[in-house]
Amino acid sequence: MSERVAKQSGDNGGFKNPSLGWIIGFLFVVSFLGLFSVVPLRKIMIIDFKLTYPSGTATAHLINSFHTPQGAKLARKQVKTLGKFFSFSFLWGFFQWFYTAGDGCGFISFPTFGLKAQENMFFFDFSATYVGVGMICPYIINISVLLGGILSWGLMWPLIENRKGDWFSADLPKKNMHGLQGYQVFIAIALILGDGLYNFVKVFTRTLTGLFYQFRGQQSLPVANQHSSDTSDKLSYDDKRRIQLFLKDQIPTWFSVAGYVTIATISTIVLPFIFPELKWYYVLVIYIFAPTLAFCNAYGTGLTDWSLASTYGKLAIFTIGAWAGPNGGVLAGLIACGVMMNIVSTASDLMQDFKTGYLTLASPRSMFVSQVIGTAMGCIVSPCVFWLFYNAFDDLGLPGSQYAAPFGIVYRNMSVLGVQGFSALPKDCLLLCYVFFGAAILINSIKDMLGKKWGSYIPLPMAMAIPFYLGPYFAIDMCVGSLILFVWEKLNKEKAAAFAPAVASGLICGDGIWTLPSSILALAGVQPPICMKFLSRATNARVDNFLNSKS
Repeated sequence: MSERVAKQSGDNGGFKNPSLGWIIGFLFVVSFLGLFSVVPLRKIMIIDFKLTYPSGTATAHLINSFHTPQGAKLARKQVKTLGKFFSFSFLWGFFQWFYTAGDGCGFISFPTFGLKAQENMFFFDFSATYVGVGMICPYIINISVLLGGILSWGLMWPLIENRKGDWFSADLPKKNMHGLQGYQVFIAIALILGDGLYNFVKVFTRTLTGLFYQFRGQQSLPVANQHSSDTSDKLSYDDKRRIQLFLKDQIPTWFSVAGYVTIATISTIVLPFIFPELKWYYVLVIYIFAPTLAFCNAYGTGLTDWSLASTYGKLAIFTIGAWAGPNGGVLAGLIACGVMMNIVSTASDLMQDFKTGYLTLASPRSMFVSQVIGTAMGCIVSPCVFWLFYNAFDDLGLPGSQYAAPFGIVYRNMSVLGVQGFSALPKDCLLLCYVFFGAAILINSIKDMLGKKWGSYIPLPMAMAIPFYLGPYFAIDMCVGSLILFVWEKLNKEKAAAFAPAVASGLICGDGIWTLPSSILALAGVQPPICMKFLSRATNARVDNFLNSKS
């Protein structure tokens, strides 16, 4: 892993001899800060500000519905449906494995639209996971991803490929960052940054405006241990009961502050030992500003249901990367991004869960303890799963592989951009980046100006950016999932609404679980027995002639 990190980041040193223990240790010293940073704000957010937290509210209503006779009956049917499609997806993954004995083998290489289209990543790869994702994602997401794939791999990349020898050296391979891949990655980054900046400004403005009106109507800032005026007679019995239970199991403010300071101190000391490029004062600055950003993200999520964790992470990439400079700045920026995203993301997630607990009459102390236990389990399980994948698949994270992890190289090149500036870009790539950065802002502006009704038909730049680097093949899978859902809704809308999430979850989980035994087989050296490939008629004739000449 260290060799791959060094090759991709251009940095030497830091994490030279990685081990599973180091990764688990890193997660343990950074994963709990977000939980402690917003615990004192739970009463402010949930009771005083009455933030909606749409996802948490929807989850609470779903949980409450299960505790009715009709809900319990429906839940049993949904679980049964999930089990059926889980089994189907798992067995389908097992069946496909038999035909993947070499590179480019198996159903994933099936030339659905022809061999030329397959060269440009247009094919259906029979992935149950992406079909399930397509059934869950809104139609506009799937259409946006497909539109981005057509725009990039159908139009732009073939045109830019024809400029080789002029815009970039004709001798460079496609996967070189100074060649075609440079355009693919950095234009995708421009779209992501444009979309992220627009939404950051929009949500942050709403956050500041909301805070202004909230505080203007109060004599003082409410704190966690104060009693709320919302216990007045104007509230319903249910609301009074919820508030009483929510305030009953208090988590002392001093405990939250002490927990944050203690973990931040340990992390500031430990992180530079794991990553020497990340100096202790970088970590200290992150932890000084993190609680404020965590509050902003939690408040904005309560208003819009949109977490801007990735945007705050990008801010850390450019800030710390530029501060560190060429001497280890790429790795420092990436680690700072991970730390910042972890804090602000877990903060908003915890507040969503507090909202769910408030509406379901669950103890906030129990919710917090459950979050701590779940986070601790994630610190162990996630690295183990990564380590299993890393050792089982030699091409993990590499372009064109089964698990390409496209955002890995996107974020890495954001860090390169923060450290090296625009010198890493091939010819005219910067101009195209400006165009797509502005286009992302323009598209979002038009979407908001048209309003909710007509704006819902405008594609999303963030979703369009994903296939710019990865390719549109998974977009085709997702659109197949959308088509299945669309037909199902036309035939029986109520049944589709009740069972489509269960079907989608079964497809995703079954295919995902199959990777565990496939990884174990790969680690044990068990190879699939058959390679299924598809050749053109001319290529097939040459292969036959070659084989006949050897017989």
